[in-house]
Amino acid sequence: QVQLVEAGGGLVQPGGSLRLSCAASGSISSINAMGWYRQAPGKQRELVAHITSSSSTNYADSVKGRFTISRDNAKNTVYLQMHSLKPEDTAVYSCKAWASAKVYWGQGTQVTVSS
Repeated sequence: QVQLVEAGGGLVQPGGSLRLSCAASGSISSINAMGWYRQAPGKQRELVAHITSSSSTNYADSVKGRFTISRDNAKNTVYLQMHSLKPEDTAVYSCKAWASAKVYWGQGTQVTVSS
């Protein structure tokens, strides 16, 4: 079993920055990769960023150059550093972990980009 807890969401002005964190606990060794998804009202959930155990990463085209996903193995935590935020980045951001036999989700954290 894996538990994921997100933090760092909130209200930020356009052009601002936020850093989201996702702390994993439980069967950490079973996790193969982790990622961040987001879902805005009226839109489907989309993959924002993904990082593997070997630190290979990929990003949605809409966030490339602005967002960075990283991992701190000592803290069992994955981060999403977001810069140059735009109103269209407003969404619930959720952490996902791919484990050996299952997929796990955090509860999500709200990011709102508005003046």
